[in-house]
Amino acid sequence: MSKKDQELSLESVLEVIGENKKLIPSKNATVQPVALMRLGLFLPSLKRKGKDTGNINIDASKELQSLELARAEGYTDIRIAGPRLSMETDFKVWVGIILAFSKYGLNGNTVELPFSEFATFCGYLPKDKDKSLRTRLADSLARLRGTTIRLSSEKDKQGVISGLLSRGKWDEDKDTMVLVADESLWELYQFDRQVLIQMFILRQLANKGTAQALYTFLESLPEKPIPLSFSRIKRRLMLTSPNNQQNRVINKAIDELKSVGYLDGDVVKRNGEWHLLIANRTPRPDIKTMPGAFKTEKDSLDDA
Repeated sequence: MSKKDQELSLESVLEVIGENKKLIPSKNATVQPVALMRLGLFLPSLKRKGKDTGNINIDASKELQSLELARAEGYTDIRIAGPRLSMETDFKVWVGIILAFSKYGLNGNTVELPFSEFATFCGYLPKDKDKSLRTRLADSLARLRGTTIRLSSEKDKQGVISGLLSRGKWDEDKDTMVLVADESLWELYQFDRQVLIQMFILRQLANKGTAQALYTFLESLPEKPIPLSFSRIKRRLMLTSPNNQQNRVINKAIDELKSVGYLDGDVVKRNGEWHLLIANRTPRPDIKTMPGAFKTEKDSLDDA
């Protein structure tokens, strides 16, 4: 990894250098590139799995055009495809991968660490670290490994295919995990433009995948966003239920974000369509005002 990666530390969350703020991952917070969040890579799990809902195919040309690999090779068409990734499990594992590389990935694109530590990075308790969890994490790594990023140039007829994770390996006897990333896509781990994801808010939204996905989307928006139409939210969350039910699901998610102290806003109808008017977003609300906001470390880690 480059020298920039040495700035990543589990010890601090936010480092201010001059006028520039650099967001740094820790066990209670992680950073995610704005583009991946806006694209809808991590989504709520579907209760009803209909036709063509198990996979995603996203045109990311605009959002990822600044990647060094894209600029160096002149790639203009960038697409992300693969299985639907859930907020409930796959996002946790992606956070674990980021934390693992931030701690151990200073000298290359491969990290090796104990399975128990990786599971902790993903937010699981010691009591959860059994064979069943190993299977769940292995399945999630397979989905992340199966998420491809294709960069190509129609003009020069060239292209390359990579992914969020090049390889994942585990050894139950040795209790180890090995993760391999594509060095040419380090910006996905290093975050040029970035946002801070507060893990304690996600813990408060445990098992509420729609609210979690909506939260990550809202955090990626500009400081003063325009009214957010429900149709845009539906596209972002890739909801598949009937329209009226989707509206109820979104309204419930909005109420849940308000209840944890993150969102202040109103839902209004304009020109026949519902919109979310965002008055304020509090990235780190005062946890003292949040009912049961912080349980003990033991109680809350598995809610991540």
